[in-house]
Order: sequence, then C-alpha cells, then structure tokens
Amino acid sequence: MYLDQAKKTEIFEKYGQSATDTGSVESQVALFTYRIAHLTEHLKKNRKDHVTARSLTMMVGRRRKLLKYLRERDIERYRALIKALGLRK
Repeated sequence: MYLDQAKKTEIFEKYGQSATDTGSVESQVALFTYRIAHLTEHLKKNRKDHVTARSLTMMVGRRRKLLKYLRERDIERYRALIKALGLRK
C-alpha cells in the first residue's frame, strides 16, 4: 500500500504540530497533496480509470476548500504552507 501509518505519521510530524496532530489544516492539506500526487501518477499510466479520476477531482476540491479556509483565517500560515508544499497560488 502506498500510504501506510508510518508515512502518515511522518507527514503529520513535518506539517502539523506533532505526530498525532491529524486535525490541523496544514496536516490535512499535506496529506491531500501526497495522495493527489500519487493518484496523478496512477492516472498517467491508467487513463481509463474513471473512478480514480473522479476521486482525484473530489480530493483536489477538498484541498482547495481547506486552503481557502486557511487563507481567510491566517494568511501567514497559508503562505508558509503553500511555499513548503510547493503549490502554486
């Protein structure tokens, strides 16, 4: 499996407050970014996988909503997260 518990913990340690911080916006966006990158690579090889394409679209929408929330609440945290993840905005 591409995303095991150890990888999740690593993502939460890096972007959240601690290894068990699964609720912060930064850790959720980082996890979505990792999953989006994995599904994008999968779809490059399997172009006819429509279920995964729909899941990818929904995941991008969820990440966009979380980023919008963070941008409205705290612009400095938003800018730091965008820079750390390498997202363009």
